[in-house]
Amino acid sequence: MDISVRNVADKEVKTGALLLPLFENNPAAFYSDLDYLIGGMIKRVIDSKEFTGKHKQLTLLHVRTINTGRILLVGLGKQSEISAERIRQSGGKAFSYLRDLGISSVAVSSGAFTFKEPPKTSQSPLNGAFYFLEGGLLGLYRFEKYRKPENGKEIKTVTVLGREGDIPLKKLQTTVSAAYLARDLVNTPSNKMTPAALSDVARSIAGRKVKVKVLERKDIEREGMDAYVSVSRGSGESLKFIIMEYKGGKGAPFVLVGKSITFDSGGISLKPSEGMEKMKYDMAGGAAVLAVIDAVAGLGLPLNLVGILPAAENLPGGTASKPGDVVGTIADKTVEIISTDAEGRLTLADSLGYAIKYYKPKGLIDIATLTGACSIALGAEAIAMMGTGTELMERLKKASEETYERVWQMPLYDEYREYIRSDVADLKNAGGRGGSLVTAGYFLREFSGDTPWVHLDIAGTAWNDKDKPYQPKGASGIGVRLILSFLEGLCSSGNG
Repeated sequence: MDISVRNVADKEVKTGALLLPLFENNPAAFYSDLDYLIGGMIKRVIDSKEFTGKHKQLTLLHVRTINTGRILLVGLGKQSEISAERIRQSGGKAFSYLRDLGISSVAVSSGAFTFKEPPKTSQSPLNGAFYFLEGGLLGLYRFEKYRKPENGKEIKTVTVLGREGDIPLKKLQTTVSAAYLARDLVNTPSNKMTPAALSDVARSIAGRKVKVKVLERKDIEREGMDAYVSVSRGSGESLKFIIMEYKGGKGAPFVLVGKSITFDSGGISLKPSEGMEKMKYDMAGGAAVLAVIDAVAGLGLPLNLVGILPAAENLPGGTASKPGDVVGTIADKTVEIISTDAEGRLTLADSLGYAIKYYKPKGLIDIATLTGACSIALGAEAIAMMGTGTELMERLKKASEETYERVWQMPLYDEYREYIRSDVADLKNAGGRGGSLVTAGYFLREFSGDTPWVHLDIAGTAWNDKDKPYQPKGASGIGVRLILSFLEGLCSSGNG
């Protein structure tokens, strides 16, 4: 897609459709000169209450007296209630609407985005047009790799009417591309997106200060990562421990660990068959980490970053791990397997241990579709966050306000350790239904050592069962924009 910023008046731009974002209170104020040229059509639809500027409201006008044949009025809601997220949602709905009409080129007027005070965000606020475009582009995503396209309609050209430099196009395109990449990886069927295939994707983005190394089973066993190995014993697909290193700064790196179970049947502790096809999404954490590494390299952020993706399949079989088995870990702690469907924490435990052993990071963040309890507690609206890195969690909260990939901090009381105490090993991998969201996090805490660490459970947010304004049904790409914004905030504060 060709995206550009041009200092051209609304009335002069040649395009398939001109988008005019409008507020609910006095919505036509920014476009009175243009309205005069089209015979007062905007004022008429407003006076008749056909268009009020209500949030996400759309009204299409067909005009003849300017260079574009269509004008789409896009409601932003009340100016007093404006936020980056409301702008994104309006952009997402508007772009999808025009795409479905078969319009291939659009122009966005930025007149309404000349705020006296920019949208309220926790970090440096961007031009409102950025959020509108971000939502619009994210909303255009479709996954049609394995089927015939529904209609072949596509927006190919986007022009923002304003001054060059007002909108950081590289940041915009890199962020959207990263979200698309994560969505593609998660949406890909598990017979195509195997651990080996995921490692091939990681290798394909090597370069630009990114090095990729993949540990095979013999290497993993040599490291004593038996907990991670145990997850894949029932599968014919070889596990792949993928390590991605980006060097753009000095000092110790931050390490991101993404759960990368390319299909999760639950193993011997078999999941119900209904909805199991969705379990290809169990590598959404790894997909987010891979996409973030790619984006950080594209933006050239001044920090050192390591991504670890412990890829495996979790299937039943004659050689599969069984409830009651005891496995070792790289951290010299033994774990009793209570449920083979609590496999994510086994892979993450060894991954955290590996990160600490070899990288001595200044901070650790793991992201995983870890517990069904997360969905029960928070639905599809928030990421459950917990950890020992207080400053990191505060920074993630700020990034979540900026990106609207919201986090909700959960407690890690010391009493939760009793829930995962085993009679035959140092720990057990499941502590029962009570407190299962946080006991899973506490299990990981046992492997984070003294390193500032944050756990992000995205089980409820990584997949959309229905379309949202800029997140089509399917993989959401959650975590990509959140972590990328978090890392940019670190760099801007000099903590990269």
